[in-house]
Amino acid sequence: MTETEFADIIKSTKNIVLSAIQNHLPERFYHAIDDVVQETYIRAYNSLTKNKFREDSSISTWLYVIAKNESFRMNKKLAQEESKFNKSVDKIRFNNLNMENKPNDDILDLYSKIEILPEKYRHVIELVAVGMSEKQIADKLEIKTGTVKSRASRARGMLQKLLLGEDK
Repeated sequence: MTETEFADIIKSTKNIVLSAIQNHLPERFYHAIDDVVQETYIRAYNSLTKNKFREDSSISTWLYVIAKNESFRMNKKLAQEESKFNKSVDKIRFNNLNMENKPNDDILDLYSKIEILPEKYRHVIELVAVGMSEKQIADKLEIKTGTVKSRASRARGMLQKLLLGEDK
């Protein structure tokens, strides 16, 4: 398969692939459409170069199914990230601090402690607190998602120590 042949396949099927993705990817995950499209065409290219396309159906139908399956994979992945994120937010708010039962002064104390965190940790934890996903934070701050995870974890640890009156 040449680059030109594959480019022609992409050109003729891009609307079908996008349609499959939009039909099977929840709106809250639309930020991942480009990733799903890329995974779809990578999977298709690998199969085509290994002669795994059996021609039981048209190439557009075959790509629709691949896009649908890639959408399902992305749904699962992002739902897991979302779950981890929600747990992180809960840890920030309540982990060993029981903030839900504390008076407003303690919540204000939390915000004052966030303000004294080093900038790189403060930026991440503020974005976590407003509900952004790790991927969104990584994109916004132009850092890797692994860096977002580690900075958020480190910031939570620092906050916990600060709020419990322990030294940095």
